[in-house]
Order: sequence, then C-alpha cells, then structure tokens
Amino acid sequence: MTPDRAAGLTDTARALAGGEVSSRTLVERTLARIEASQGVLNAFRVVRAEAALAEAEAADRELASGVRRPLLGVPVAVKDDMDVAGEPTAFGCAGVYPPVAEDGEAVRRLRAAGAVIVGKTNTCELGQWPFTEGPAFGATRNPWSTGHTPGGSSGGSAAAVAAGLVPAALGSDGAGSVRIPASWTHLIGVKPQRGRISTWPRGESFQGITVNGTLARTVADAALLLDAAAGNHAHDPHRPPAVDASAAVRRDPGRLRIALSLKPPFTAVAARLRPEVRARVLELAEKLAGLGHTVEEADPPYGQIGLTFVPRATAGIAEWVADAPFPALLDRRTRDAARLGRLLGGAPLRAARRAETVLHRRVGAFFAGYDVVLAPTTAAPPPRIGAMLELSGFATDRAMIAACPYAWPWNVLGWPGVNVPAGFAPGGLPVGAQLLGPAHSEPLLLSLAAQLEAELRWHERWPSEAVADSPA
Repeated sequence: MTPDRAAGLTDTARALAGGEVSSRTLVERTLARIEASQGVLNAFRVVRAEAALAEAEAADRELASGVRRPLLGVPVAVKDDMDVAGEPTAFGCAGVYPPVAEDGEAVRRLRAAGAVIVGKTNTCELGQWPFTEGPAFGATRNPWSTGHTPGGSSGGSAAAVAAGLVPAALGSDGAGSVRIPASWTHLIGVKPQRGRISTWPRGESFQGITVNGTLARTVADAALLLDAAAGNHAHDPHRPPAVDASAAVRRDPGRLRIALSLKPPFTAVAARLRPEVRARVLELAEKLAGLGHTVEEADPPYGQIGLTFVPRATAGIAEWVADAPFPALLDRRTRDAARLGRLLGGAPLRAARRAETVLHRRVGAFFAGYDVVLAPTTAAPPPRIGAMLELSGFATDRAMIAACPYAWPWNVLGWPGVNVPAGFAPGGLPVGAQLLGPAHSEPLLLSLAAQLEAELRWHERWPSEAVADSPA
C-alpha cells in the first residue's frame, strides 16, 4: 500500500487483519493525504485527527489481541448529514453548530464493524443540489478536473474516494446524491433499498426519499461498506430483509433481460441527453449484450411521477429548516423551498405518499418483462465550479433538471440503484450509468456491476491520468 493513495477497502481490511500494517499508520497516512489535498479539493468539513488517531490505536490493540471485525482499523469518511458523536452536523449550512451527543445509527454500525471515522465530508446546503459549493465552506472540486464540480450532494465523499484520500465513504441519496457524484468522479455509487442503511435519528429523511449509500472505487468495496453500515434502529419505520451484498459480488448474475432507457422521466423542464453521454451508455449496453444479456430499448412507465417528488422533497427541506439554528444564514433558495414545503405539507404531501403504492404496482409490472434497467445517471458531464451557485431558485431548478433528470424517480420508489463508471466525455470528464432494479434487488445489481467491472477494469484508472483542468 502506498502512502500517497488509499488502497481499496477490502485490501486494507485484509492487510490490517494480516498484520501487514497498523491502523495508526494507515490513519496517519490518511490524515496527511487529507491535509495535503484540502486546499485544492476541499473534500472535508470536519477532520477528526486527534480522535481518529486514538481510535486507530484502540483498533491496533484489538487486532493484536486477536479480535477480528469486518472493518477493524480501516479509515473511512461519512457525509456531513450524519451524526458523529462529539462533532457538529451542519449539513452544508453556515454557522457554528454544536457537537452532537450520539452517533447516528449508520455511524454506530460502522464503528461496530471496527471502522475509524476520519472525518465528515462536504455537502451542499441541506443536500439540495448536484454541486457541492456554498458560503459555509467554499467549493469542493473534482479530482479529475479541479475546475469542475464532483457533483452533489455527496460531493465531498465522492471527491475524497476518487482522489484516494480514503478507501470508501458514506453518502446520502435523495434525488441521485450518491449516484450523481459517483458518475462524475468515476466511482461505484450504491443507492440501496429504503431502510437498508438507517437514517436514524430521522426515521424518514426527506419524507422517505433520502437513503444513505456507499461510494467506492470497486463494487466489492462498495458492497463491503454497505454490509457494514446496513441495519436498523429499533424505531426505524422501514426495515427491509437483510441481504449479503459482498456474497452477491462473487456470484454470476446469469443471463438477464435489460431495458435500455434513454428517455428522461417527465418533468416540467425540458431535458436532453447529451450525445457524449449517450455514446458512453450505448457502449455499456453493447458490452452487456456481449456478456450474453438481452438488451433492448424500453422505458419504465413513470407517468407523472414528478408530481409526487416535489411535495416530499420540499416538505423534507422545511423539516430541516425548522431545526436549523441559524435560519437567517440559509441560502435564499433554501428558504424559498422550505416555504413551498410548508404549503405542500398537508393534503399534497399525503397524496404524494399515497401515490407510491400505485407507482410500485405500475413500475413493478415493468419488471415482469425485464430484470434490470440501464439508464444514464446524468444527461451531461459535470458542470464547472460556480455554474449554478448564484442562480435564482427557478434557474437552479432548470439547470439541475437539465443536467440530472434520470436519478430521482428511484428515490420516490425507494428501490435500489447502482452507478457504474461509463467512461469519459471529451476532455477527460467522467460520466456514469445506472443499473436500476425493483425492491430489494441490491444483490442482483451488484452482481451485474461486478461482472462489468471484471471486463472493463474501470478501477485501474486514477485521476492523475486525466487533464488537471479540462475545458468546459
């Protein structure tokens, strides 16, 4: 393992268990990488240097005594919407936030698996946008091209993993916020089934559309982190049956019926798939066909699914804003979204929640004919830093939908999706594709992603091979 770049999560855990390296050494290297990169990439909001070193020393004592846990001594990062005891949870907002008393359930489970939490990664304000910028912390930059965003809202986690600062990280996904930055930084991004990884202390984050997920360079690493973080708090409203994600990675997916869906779901704003992204997704479709799968163009019957998303998303923003200690410091777009959420929080929200059952039935029927949907993750490569930062709320929504119209329906459905790298647009900017499945289909999606990875070896390419600041 080289000190200038993190080894993968699986390899790191194996090296620790085998006594090849100490957790203290790994955490020291991780902290050095973070410090060296922070002035450029700005991936972290909180770095837990002293606490992480103490936790690493404790892990080393356990390892020396023969204790073995899946991630014992492995440094990882989490997004700054997750509670880590003793640290603030600002969720991209300005102001000095107080430290929280307890770990959130996902973090508690990572610790139970032995992980060392080295820090909390940057996210845009309340996770609303597909960029990670704001007055609270500045701009987080894409390791593949520092003039471009890594995406959002889990942009800090994606930048940290893509640059090799940490082997893997947790993010959250409310409208593609794991999958979008994964696609724009050449990573695996897993949006699991709703409830797979607890969002406690909020039983439902953003009215159930937001879930916690994993970002890593390989499918096996993303699955290992998913297995470590998965599980529920006693009061979670959604408790899906357990899956063994790591075992699924080692299985052949069999021959599958794959629907290639290039048409964006209906929104009130026009969205067009950019030719350079379309070409990369079509190449993936050809690769899948070459692996023996049946691939044909077909679009899920989304209908007016967007009408159910807006009340849930804006009501969720209103809930977070109500808890914000410094509401006057919030972005005007956040305050406007919260105002809309309060207006829609009654009958429209109840209707949107009821519609989910109908959508499950209608879109679920589509999976009688297909096993998996292959779709673009975004319609465009990553935009430049600042492209959306100063826009009005309406203009931000238009730009956001134009760039990212594909991911959010699976948040309404609550079903799993996995971003896989699809290659690069001209200029070296990464783009991705989604593998989407019905309820509880993480094992199938991960098995298929692993089959693709074995052929395409996307994890062998690092940002250092790309142009430092490619043109727009």
